[in-house]
Amino acid sequence: MSEKFVEIGRVAFVSAGPSKGKLAVIVDVLDQNRALVDGPCSGVARHVANFKALQLTKYVVKVGPGARTGTVTKAWTKADITSKWAETSWAKRQEAMAARAVMNDFDRFKLMKAKQARRGMQSQLYGKANKILKSKK
Repeated sequence: MSEKFVEIGRVAFVSAGPSKGKLAVIVDVLDQNRALVDGPCSGVARHVANFKALQLTKYVVKVGPGARTGTVTKAWTKADITSKWAETSWAKRQEAMAARAVMNDFDRFKLMKAKQARRGMQSQLYGKANKILKSKK
């Protein structure tokens, strides 16, 4: 079991504020409620963030306390965080939610029709398979 601790170098998902939906690295822990975060590769400006606005990920980059933006960028690229994050189900779910949020009425209609067609094909295949199984008895 992997436990996620607040530590320097921990990659966190920003869930509130102007950088909502982006990744940042904890550069320094200021007190029990706040941390200095920086996300140069994901577009997060260096700022103080409340822990309530951060969700810790399983990724950690190797940086020292108070690391500068350039150091964080090098550690981020060396650890290949961007591609690792893109492979997670968390990131895929965020992308799907963003795609659904920009759908217009006609896009939602097309999606509904595609789902209906898929359900129809599934029920036909299930019916055929069930018929074959019953005939073998």
